[in-house]
This record gives sequence, structure tokens and C-alpha cells, in this order.
Amino acid sequence: MVKFIDSIRNLIPGLRRPDNNVPPQGVTVDMGEVDYGKEQDKTKMSFYNPLDPVPKYEFYAKDTFSGRIKNSRPSLDILRKPPEPDDLPPPPEDDERPKVKLVRFGWVLGVMIRCMLNIWGVIMYLRLPWITSQAGLILTYVIIFMSVTVTTITATSVSAISTNGKVKSGGTYFMISRSLGPELGAPIGLLFAFANALACALHTVGFAETVRDLLKDYKSQMVDDVNDVRIIGAVTVAILLCITFAGMSWEAKAQILFFIAIMLSLINYFVGTVIPPTPEKQAAGFFGYRAEIFVDNLLPSFRGKDGYFFRMFAIFFPAATGILSGVNICGDLKDPTGGIPKGTLLAILWTTLSYLLISVTCAATVVRDASGNVNDSLALSNFTTHCTGLGCKFGYNFDRCEQNRTCTSGLANNFRILTTVSGSGILITIGVFAATLSSALGFLVSAPKVFQCLCKDNIYPFIGFFAKGYGKNNEPLRGYCLTFLIAMAFILIGDLNTIAPLISNFFLCSYGLINFSCFHASITKSPGWRPEYRFYSPWTSLFAAFLSVALMFLFTWWAALVTTILVLFLLGYVSYTKPQINWGSSYQASFYNMALSFSMSLTGVNDHVKNFRPQCLVLTGPPNARPALVDFVGTFTKNISLMICGNIIMEDEKSSFPQHSTDMLVDWLNQRKVRSFYTSFNSDCLKDGAHNLMQASGLGKLKPNTLVMGYKTNWQECEPESLQDYVNTISDAFDCSYGLAILRMMDGLDITDALQSSAGRLSAIENPAFDADEVPQSEKDETDRNSDISDDGTNDQVRSVFQTKQGRKTIDIYWISDDGGLTLLVPYLLTRRNRWKKCKIRVFILGDKETMKEDRKDMKMLLKRFRLEFEDIVIITDVDKAPLPKNMQRYEETIAPFMLSVEQTGGDVQELKRLSPWKFSDKDLEAIKPKVERTVRLNEIIKKNSIPAALVVISLPVPDVNCPSSLYMAWLEALSYGIHCPVLLIRGNQENVMTFYCQ
Repeated sequence: MVKFIDSIRNLIPGLRRPDNNVPPQGVTVDMGEVDYGKEQDKTKMSFYNPLDPVPKYEFYAKDTFSGRIKNSRPSLDILRKPPEPDDLPPPPEDDERPKVKLVRFGWVLGVMIRCMLNIWGVIMYLRLPWITSQAGLILTYVIIFMSVTVTTITATSVSAISTNGKVKSGGTYFMISRSLGPELGAPIGLLFAFANALACALHTVGFAETVRDLLKDYKSQMVDDVNDVRIIGAVTVAILLCITFAGMSWEAKAQILFFIAIMLSLINYFVGTVIPPTPEKQAAGFFGYRAEIFVDNLLPSFRGKDGYFFRMFAIFFPAATGILSGVNICGDLKDPTGGIPKGTLLAILWTTLSYLLISVTCAATVVRDASGNVNDSLALSNFTTHCTGLGCKFGYNFDRCEQNRTCTSGLANNFRILTTVSGSGILITIGVFAATLSSALGFLVSAPKVFQCLCKDNIYPFIGFFAKGYGKNNEPLRGYCLTFLIAMAFILIGDLNTIAPLISNFFLCSYGLINFSCFHASITKSPGWRPEYRFYSPWTSLFAAFLSVALMFLFTWWAALVTTILVLFLLGYVSYTKPQINWGSSYQASFYNMALSFSMSLTGVNDHVKNFRPQCLVLTGPPNARPALVDFVGTFTKNISLMICGNIIMEDEKSSFPQHSTDMLVDWLNQRKVRSFYTSFNSDCLKDGAHNLMQASGLGKLKPNTLVMGYKTNWQECEPESLQDYVNTISDAFDCSYGLAILRMMDGLDITDALQSSAGRLSAIENPAFDADEVPQSEKDETDRNSDISDDGTNDQVRSVFQTKQGRKTIDIYWISDDGGLTLLVPYLLTRRNRWKKCKIRVFILGDKETMKEDRKDMKMLLKRFRLEFEDIVIITDVDKAPLPKNMQRYEETIAPFMLSVEQTGGDVQELKRLSPWKFSDKDLEAIKPKVERTVRLNEIIKKNSIPAALVVISLPVPDVNCPSSLYMAWLEALSYGIHCPVLLIRGNQENVMTFYCQ
């Protein structure tokens, strides 16, 4: 079969496949996912660990061939063990796979012209003047504007959905199904493919009508009006099928030719309206611009079986469809983000203007009824008493044919009136051929491709046969044959006015589901919903969805009822069978919002990176003792994610907690409007309590995946066992595959707060396990000249620092190591809140002066693919510069108390470390000296660059299993010391939590 198809291609000039994958001339080639430029540096690592890579595009991009992530970052287990020479990554090898060149279209050719060609079609040429005669100009404008309202809102919805991740082949079906899920996506995909097949039949019948009329003009009619349409339509669609088999490599050039032909025909028509009419044109009802004709055509004059408003509306509506043509090739566009909204909306604008102008010019120049016989010309002075029609004023008597209903010309009787009015009828005929054949061919190609994508998903039984593709381009030849049979069945109806309302029904159903998809994805508030296109409203989308359903029933109630029943049946089938697929849809995301009341509903929903939410276990102690920590986490988790305040109660301190302390603390959370659960756990030490909370907290899918702690600011003065407990808790979080966030503030987090209860007033409950947040006097004495926090009213400020609006400051992200994206996700979630929405995000990454431009370009591309708004990207190139001596001296003074003495190093060092794991030797210190120097230098850079920041976010280093606890805390101290604003040290679990793919 493939050889047969290739042989046909080679026989037809212009349809041969380009050799060596060379794209058609005149089409811009974009490298897309495939790197044709310089070999990227795939071995660049952060200074935290020789195995810890800096953020890179390859950790999130999927391989073009396998569909899997191109490169995987090292796991936490690998980062936690001491690096061995053999563990270091090998130098990159040349990729011997063949490079694939991807054809990319701009928004003009790829979206606007493509959409205009599919919107313009048979209705504009053969039915719009007739609708104007039936409904009158006023109601025709109402029909046009209502249609445009539906399509414009749908265009904004589809722009939002299509820019929320990369859309693959399958176009509209892929987009809807991956957004709403298979329950609604699969039925609408089936209906959308069917609607495309019907649209192919519609435009083929329009072409057949034109050919039939030409045959009648030359006295060459074959059988009769209806059968001639059937014969011509059947032959035409068969030829179109052969063309699809031959190939579509010429399609880009053909689009331009079709567009030029249509534009010439429209210019020809408008020029014809100002040319003085000949007697033949006057006999056909065209008299030029006349006020009397315009006034007469303003109001409706419904006639025949189709003579009512919503029938006219249903016949016209296919002229507004075709807006999804750009979305169907979303993956082939150079810039889908800007191209789809701009191209689609401009296509709607230009086509709408053309409809309005054609309607008003027809209404102002052509009478409704005319005989077409030049012998009906009369002298008004001789026959005034016998002529009463509108034509009498212009020298023609059409009274007889009007009274007998035998008129063959005029707006109400001649479907080809544009040919009569135009300067050259041949150009109008060419325009009809171009519009009908281009649309019919486009729908004949798109319907099988959508259906093939649905069949590949294997959602419904007995359709897998059509999933098979042939040739290099995976052509759905079986789908072509099925579409041909469906189109043929409706072509045999032979009546354009019967087919058009059926198509309107299915397209309205598709548009309704698209708008509901946008609305549903918006209200679920999933962190994965980050469309680059922002000019949409979920409520206008909901309005358009209801309007589409209402119009379905007003157009053809029985077809709408059948369609609704079919959608419900298909939806019920998918809901019952529960296909084993995971697309990260908003349907799945909505389960999360219901989980607080119906947590069991989440048990059947698989995890997906699009629906990842930072579900936080926050070690607050009594929540009212650390309001800043509670407020901060509550800000980015409220209404979208799980938050659990964990309080580890030491065994010897249980008596300090009243019997009803849990209820009082929950009341405190509610009064503070923090949406969080509270749980307490009795334990002998912080490490064991935190470990048990991480393993036992949550229910089903409502399970924490991120541990949040306060920074232990008194780690130098506390008991060594307390320090060891704290660092071991960090290690346990990574061992449990948790993400980890540590919040540090200059004035600490711990305060004394009053707890209001129904019984009266109770002072705050102290918990020694969390006493680590008191700030040492040495640090309190050192103030930053740029600090926004004064010494007065410290407690009040710590209480409310995250409850006030942050203003037009910045959130500075120092993304040192690639952790899967949690370092970016949390600041993004913060900026979705009113208190933080005016803050701009700045991203700082490590780089070299030689590759600074390339590094910035790569990071900009990555952030753009994540649909994240950012103010600036800064490349840090001087981290290897020596830090200031005073800062290194402060670091050395910090670690001095934890070093083994000279006498101790003379003994068994390993035994000493086993007895005092927080101690370290000179050898340990020397091994990490370069790392420490870069850390101190990075701290200097942060304090210099982040003066206007409201929050500084820094990648958290992963502790080595053999790293002494004091040395690790000294590392964190050097990293975050002296920063005037809150600092968030954060690290994901090395699994992707962000993606730029739709699936």
C-alpha cells in the first residue's frame, strides 16, 4: 500500500515528497525541539555537588522519537552519597540519530489565512445574499453578530487552552481531551471528527450546485437538479480522496493560491456593485445602489419551508466555523502563543467584515424578486396604473412573477446573485471553486487525523482499526476511506439547506465543550493551569458554552437532543470503563478540590505532573507560636493544596498541653483564615516525630509531599543533640522523597501569642522541640542598612509580615541546582495571591561570561515554555571570585566550636565522629573549602542584588550522608546570613513538578 501511494505521488507533479526532508520553498524552518546549533554543555554542574546539575531545558523536554524526557537529573539517593570519581558524568557523546527538520508556519500563513479559507466557503457565496433577502438586513446582522460572539469567545478559550502546554497532533481533540479528560474529551473528539466529515459534504455540495448551474446555463443538465448535485458531488469527493492519497506536500502553496482567488473574487464583486448595471443585470434585479431597495430589504420577508429566523441562523452558522484550523496545526507553528490568538481573532474580524459588507451591498443594490427577462422592461409613463412592485420605480415590471411566485432572479430566488452583481462572473465562479474545494479538502484531511488520534488513545472498542498510519507521515488512509463514506452519505441528500443545520449542531456542540473546558480548567485552580494567553475570562467561556447549547436546540431540536444523548452515552461509557490513561486533565484536578469532603474520590486518580501541588507538612509546633511560618505556607496552599500544621510534643512536655489544646489551636487557625489541618504527635525527639508525621500524615491522595520548617537560628548555642536532630530531620525528608523548604527571617519565627478560647484566655503553649527559632544576640546586634525590619515591634511584624501586601517589590529566585521545578513553582503560586501579585519575579542562575548570552537565552526559553511571567534573568558569572576576608573570617569563627581539637585528631577520628557526629576534622573542612568559598561569595552577591526583594528563594543544598550536622548548618548559615528579607531555602525531590507539555 505504501509503495502504491508513493508511486502515485511521483506521477503527479508538485505532489512528490521533498527529498532529504527538505521543506517546501517559501516556508520558514524552525529547529523546534531538535538542536541544530552548537552542542550544548550537558556537563555543567552547580558548586553544591559535582553531580548536582544546574537547571537545564533537557530535564523537562521530551525526546522527539521516544516521547520520554530527554535527560534525567540524578536522584536524591545519588546526591546524598559521597561522590566517587566513577560517578562523575561522562562527556557528552554525539547523537547519531538522524536530525529531523520541522516545518514551522508563521501566524499569517499558518493561522490567519488558514482560518479565513475555512471560514469563507459555500455559505458566503451561495447563501448569504439569500439569507439577507429572507431575514432582512437587520436580522441578518443579528445572525452574524451572534455567530461571531460564539466564535470569538471560543477563540479566546481555545487560545488559553492551546497555550497551556505544547499541543501535539490531533489538534482540537487532543487539546480538549487533555484538558477535560477522556470523559468529555473522547465524546467531543468523536463528534468533532464527524462534524468535519459533514463539513466536507457541505462544501462538496456547494461546489456541485455551482457546477450544476453552469451546466444548466449551457443547456447541459444531466438528470435533474437534485440528482445532478449528487452525481457531481460523488465524483468530486472521490477525486479529493485520491488527492489525499497522493499527498499534501503542496498544501502550503495551494493555500496561498486559494486565498488569492477568493480575494480577487471579492474585489471583483465590490467593484461590480458600483458599475452601472446592464439591461440583463437589471432584469435579474440588480439596479445599483438605491435607497428604495435598501429600505425594502431592511425588514424580513420569510418564505417557504425554511422561512423562519432560526432556520436562517442554522444555515448561516457554518460560515462562522473554521476557527480551529490554526489550532489543528498548533504543533507546526513557530509561535503558537502569539500566533493562535492573533491569527484566529484577525481571521474572525476580516471574515466578519466581509459578511457585513456583502450583506449591506446586496441589500442596497438588488431587489428580492425579479424575472430575469429583459422583455419585462417598461415605460413607466404608459403602465403606471398596472405596475405596483418595487421594480416599477426602476423601469421593470416584475408583478406577474411576484404574484405567481415564479420569479427566478433577485435576492430571494437566485443563489448565484453575486455572479450577477460582480464585474466578471468568471472570477466569482473561480472564487466559489477555490473556497469550496479548499474547505472540502481541508475537512477531508482533518477529520481522519482527529479520528486517528482518538483511535490511538484506545478509549472506545472496535475503532482501533483506524489508528494505523501509513508512510513517513503516518497518514490515516483507513480514516480517509471512512470519512469519504460519511461525506458520500450526506452528499446524496443533495440539499445544502438540509445539511447546513446538521453541521451547525455538531460544531456548536464542539464549541460548547471547548468553552466549558476553559471554564472548568480555570475554576479548578490547578497549578498546572498557566496559559500564556491571558485575555480570557472563565465566565465569558461559561456564557458561550450555555449559548452554544441553547442555539443547538433552537436550530434543530431533534438533532440537538440526539447529540446530547449520544454525548451522555459516550461519557457514561468512559466513566464506567475508566480507561487506564493519565493526561493530567482538569477533570482529574477537580477531584482535588472536592477531596476535603470526598477524599475517597481521589483514590482512582493517578498522579500527573500537570496537577502537582505542593502539599505541605509544616513543622510549626503550636501554630500560634509561629504565625509567619503559618501565614507564608497558607498563602500559596489556600484553596489549591493541602497544608498540615504538625506539632511534635516531647514525652516530658505532654503535661504542658491542656486537654482541649487541639480545638483551641484549630480555632486559632480558623480565626486567622488559614485553611490547614492540625495534628500533634508525641515523640522523644524531633527527628523521630517528624519521620513518623511524614509517613503517617494525610489520607489517600491527600498526603504531604513537601516538608516545611523554620530555620534553626540558635544552632550554635543549642544542645548538640538538638542540632543533630534538626539536620537528621532534613535528611529524613529527602530519604522519604519529600521536597523540603526552610524559611528564615532575620528576627526569627517564634513569638508569644495569646490563644483565645471559649473558656477564656490562655497563654501560648511552649514546645521545647521548636525553641530553635530564638535569634542569637550576636545576630540581633548586626543590622543591615537596607533592612525593612526595625527592632521595635518585632513580634508584631513577625506576626503580620505575610499578611500585608508586599507592594511592587521582587521575588528573587537563585536557582542554583535543578530540582524538578519546585524552586520556581512556589514563588509562582505566591504571585497568584493579591498580597504578592504586584511582585515581579527575577531568576538568577550560574553561568560563564563566555556563554552568558546563550545561558540567558536558554533559561528564557525554558521559563517561557513553563508559561511563567518574569521580570529579568540574571546570569551570575563571578561566583568563583574570592569572597571578602571578613566574611570568610566570620564563617571560620562560626565553625570553630565544632572542630575536633588537635589532641582529639590524634586519636581515632572515626570513633570520635561516631560519638559526636556534629564534630568534624580539618580534613573534612579542607574537602569542602572551594564549595564554602563559593557559598560565601554567593551570599555576598545575594545581599548586593536583592535589596528590593520581598522574598529571596535559594536552592537548598542536599546534605551528604557523611556530612557532619554542624558543617551542613554552617553551609546554610553562610548561604542565608544577613539577608534583610525572608529567605526560603527550597529543594524538590528531583522529580519534575512542572512541564510545558499538554500531556
